[in-house]
Amino acid sequence: MDIVGNVLPQVLKDEATEDKGEMARLQSFVGAIAVADLVKTTLGPKGMDKILKPTGPGQEMTHITVTNDGATILKSMYVENPAAKILIEISKTQDEEVGDGTTTVAVLAGELLREGEKLIQKRIHPQHVIAGWRIARDVALKRLRDISSENDINSQEFHDDLVKIARTTLSSKLITSDRDYFADLCVNAVLRLKGSSNLDYIQIIKLPGGTIRDSYLDDGFILKKQITIGCKRRIENAKILVANTAMDYDKIKIYGTKVKVNSMDKVAEIEAAEKEKMKHKVDKILKYQPTVFVNRQLIYNYPEQLLADSGITVIEHADFEGMERVAAATGAEILSTFDAPERAAQVLGHCDLIEEIMIGEEKMIKFSGCKKNEACTIVLRGASTHILDEVDRSIHDALCVLITTVKNKRVVWGGGNSEMQMAAACEEEAKKVQGKQAFAIEAFARALRQIPTIICDNGGYDSAELIQNFKVELQKGNQNCGLNMTDGTIGSMSELGVKECLRVKEQALMAASEAAELIMRVDDIVKCAPRKRERA
Repeated sequence: MDIVGNVLPQVLKDEATEDKGEMARLQSFVGAIAVADLVKTTLGPKGMDKILKPTGPGQEMTHITVTNDGATILKSMYVENPAAKILIEISKTQDEEVGDGTTTVAVLAGELLREGEKLIQKRIHPQHVIAGWRIARDVALKRLRDISSENDINSQEFHDDLVKIARTTLSSKLITSDRDYFADLCVNAVLRLKGSSNLDYIQIIKLPGGTIRDSYLDDGFILKKQITIGCKRRIENAKILVANTAMDYDKIKIYGTKVKVNSMDKVAEIEAAEKEKMKHKVDKILKYQPTVFVNRQLIYNYPEQLLADSGITVIEHADFEGMERVAAATGAEILSTFDAPERAAQVLGHCDLIEEIMIGEEKMIKFSGCKKNEACTIVLRGASTHILDEVDRSIHDALCVLITTVKNKRVVWGGGNSEMQMAAACEEEAKKVQGKQAFAIEAFARALRQIPTIICDNGGYDSAELIQNFKVELQKGNQNCGLNMTDGTIGSMSELGVKECLRVKEQALMAASEAAELIMRVDDIVKCAPRKRERA
């Protein structure tokens, strides 16, 4: 390339910036490792919590979030560093795919990059590092699957596995002291789904008041609404019509319509015409012959009176999520028009009993014996909204992991057992590989071993001593040993009942290694110039 006057031609716009080579790689490593270090103190059964405070315009400073859920923490962060954003995205994906392991995946990716940085400083090319990591990942996955076990879905052993997995998931949450109670509650809720993975059938209601232990599982579906005044409070063998339609004839208020009249008689004529239209709409609804009408929108007095006079129980202004759950649980279709009464058998939902109940100080509507018999409701109680929000997140994580386990069935021992076994397998493989890739495989093993090390550190124990004892136990052939975080020793995971879902571990390992590879490949960061508004 010819250089005129020792000056390189300018390619980028004036306000664009570019970082190349070592500087770009350093920026990526620093950003990703910083995110991993932020959440790693939340890892394990004795992890710490974070307080998240909103600072944006129009947000209440009193609305804080107290959590140790990795996905919740990372989703609340706004970062500029592109590598940090990658770690946040893989944590979100982990949460959406399996519901747990969100902190593990971010921490593992950060530890891989920390080890990768050391290798690059030793003049090992990133491509050699990536090649070694891929070998190590395949070896680790093979060992992970080899040490997993599976029980028949209808056996008592599988039910016990589910309870143990739920206890393990909840052991790092706010409700760890009541994890046995909530583990049974979550397992019973998931088993009602009968193999379905649709969490919409499990409604979670949060009611301030009482203690966490006052939470319970209700067999029916509960809607946070009240039955309209003048309607029956108890309906047996209900036929339910679910709709999202306007039952309000006040066009002036809704659409901002302007009407000019020269006498009160004209106003009366307009109102009479609107009432006639509404009566015609109610007549269409009546042709479906429902006994209960659930509407997303408000229902004004006149149509409400017409429906009540016809013996139909009215539930109005149901929230959209609740309405969709009602439709899913009862087998109804959500209608917006009522022109096909001949399809009533297909669009009406059914349940054995609808009744108004009192929970705490609130009236709600309970649907029992729904067509989709798996529908149920978890009612959460707690001293404050912050506690309820964290309990909700904890229960959601446990439900997601249990549903994943029901679909995949294979489980592994917890307490850092799987990470230590994978690390040992990688170290064995490194002895068979020649060249620089062996260093990368050993680095992968060290990164895996950092997970139980961090769990020990977060519990206030001597991680160096515990990890060494851990290695010795595995070398002795004690394949189900793991960290006993209650008294800071190496114990039997079989006796302690600590199990985890294989799919969660697989997903975390794959996502973390892929993210680390992606960041390791970066050698150039280009920040584009901001677009400027041009005058026409």
